[in-house]
Amino acid sequence: MNIRITGSGSYIPGRAVKNSDFSGHVFLDDDGTLLPYSNEVISGKFRQITGIEERRYVEEGLLTSDIGFFAAQKAIEDGDIDPETLDYIIFAHNFGNVKHGAIQTDILPSLASRVKHSLRIKNPRCVAYDILFGCPGWVEGVIQAQAFIKAGIARRCLVIGAETLSRVVDPHDRDSMIYSDGAGASIIELSEEEGGILAHETATYTYEEAYFLFFGNSFNKEHDPDVRYIKMHGRKIYEFALNHVPQAMKACVDRSGIQIADIKKVLIHQANEKMDEAIVQRFFKLYGFTPARHIMPMCIGKLGNSSVATIPTLYDLMVKGRLENQTLSKGDVIIFASVGSGMNINAIVYRM
Repeated sequence: MNIRITGSGSYIPGRAVKNSDFSGHVFLDDDGTLLPYSNEVISGKFRQITGIEERRYVEEGLLTSDIGFFAAQKAIEDGDIDPETLDYIIFAHNFGNVKHGAIQTDILPSLASRVKHSLRIKNPRCVAYDILFGCPGWVEGVIQAQAFIKAGIARRCLVIGAETLSRVVDPHDRDSMIYSDGAGASIIELSEEEGGILAHETATYTYEEAYFLFFGNSFNKEHDPDVRYIKMHGRKIYEFALNHVPQAMKACVDRSGIQIADIKKVLIHQANEKMDEAIVQRFFKLYGFTPARHIMPMCIGKLGNSSVATIPTLYDLMVKGRLENQTLSKGDVIIFASVGSGMNINAIVYRM
């Protein structure tokens, strides 16, 4: 039984926001005091650490469910399937639909139901639901789709990861420069072709780690205290990721039976370039192995961190030949790996 990605699509918003566009922001510390650096210095240090030069924001009239639908359409077209044959639509996000200028999220109905409606699918046996799993949401959606197919209750699933983080960031928090908007989608189905998902690993750490990412007040103490924004304890997340993600990746590879030398690419959640590089280096070090050049594709520099959308977007760009110096070929073994709020970690070993 081979369970493969047979179609992919992504939506990259047209509005590019450069680091220089934050030059007029008033960045504050968490106690409300002005940061003792110019915005030029803040922007320079930010780029050195994260690798981000610009990010993408959606147009004012679009919602998370809209861009998820756009990516889904492309995946369906790429897979050359009839949407009526879908058994599940799994939509990974974190904040639902947040309208431009609004302070409320809207998840009634679910974003998956909205996509099914927009696709004009009549089949009631096509089950649509959302998952909240932090940045690893799309990877977990693929793992769930595989489970449904293995159980014999599905043959074909659509997994979407989409987010509009630009609408939940605190403009006075320099971390707001990390986040972006985007959507990626994939068709997961039973296939007669060789390869597909070889192994997976998932873990949730909550004893001390649950609130490393959280919804909190603006650093501007004059803002409405009842309005919340995405916040994170960056240093704690960095240390957590370096300690746990390589181990999860290794457990997944060991279960797959694949030799470390056969890993061609690591498609890791585009969270922070320095952190991702450190994770991948530490992962290969567990095997006493030096990774090949270009083994870790990156799109964060131009697209930013769009949470659940980063990995499916990265994958789509690669299989469509739209990422410089990065290609995927039939038979290549790759790893998907992610870490995010919860704190959740997951990984998949996949043969193209």
